[in-house]
Amino acid sequence: MIKYNPKLWFRHIFKIYKSDTLTILLPEILVVAFYTWGINFLLNKYFPDFNVKLFKNAFSIHTLVGFVMGLLLVFRTNTAYDRWWEGRKQWGALVNNTRHAAIKIQTLLPESKERTDFIQLIQAFPFTLKNHLRDKRNISELSISEEIKLQLNKFDHLPNGLISLMYQQLSKWKKSKEINEIDILLLDKEIKNFIDILGACERIKNTPIPFSYTLFIKKFIFFYVLTLPFGFIPDFGYWTIAVTTFVFYVFVSIELIA
Repeated sequence: MIKYNPKLWFRHIFKIYKSDTLTILLPEILVVAFYTWGINFLLNKYFPDFNVKLFKNAFSIHTLVGFVMGLLLVFRTNTAYDRWWEGRKQWGALVNNTRHAAIKIQTLLPESKERTDFIQLIQAFPFTLKNHLRDKRNISELSISEEIKLQLNKFDHLPNGLISLMYQQLSKWKKSKEINEIDILLLDKEIKNFIDILGACERIKNTPIPFSYTLFIKKFIFFYVLTLPFGFIPDFGYWTIAVTTFVFYVFVSIELIA
């Protein structure tokens, strides 16, 4: 995530970032500019008397269609932001839950190897969840003992594996009566929260915006831009190249951001 100062307008406007849509879309923008130039050249050279009135009427159609497409893009952007915000809330809840669990363990139990191992399991959960959501499996980077790494490596689903190891240790403490029933319930609540956060993050990852909806918007923008020069050429001439590429950049950037 890029940290930035929202008050520095000109610095952000004129500085080029790798994630800037202008950088990403530059090849497509050049293709659209060349296509618009080609349409303009052909109409002016070979069809100088084409039906101007017909194409001027097409401009009003583009206005109506552009309004509808704007509504679709707004809906798409809002949906994408809701997904991002839900993910941010879940990650914030994970941070808080990790702190709660670690503090309770340190308070309820005397210092021991088992307590240290349990705290390491708690600390490893956010990193394991991050890698799991990115379809990565890297146990070696976790700050846990080699013994725990060997146990964790037996699980296909590493976040579930960490939670299982937590419950195993909790069960041992319960049987040895090192922790009373009330404290067990308090710790069980924190572990359950880990499961809920895991499920919520997996739901966000595994439920993308429907492919048919995304494909429809892409085709909608493509054909809209494809016909746009015919509506602008009677009024703007070769300036249509700049107008069409700008409209393409705006619409596709919004779709790309979403």
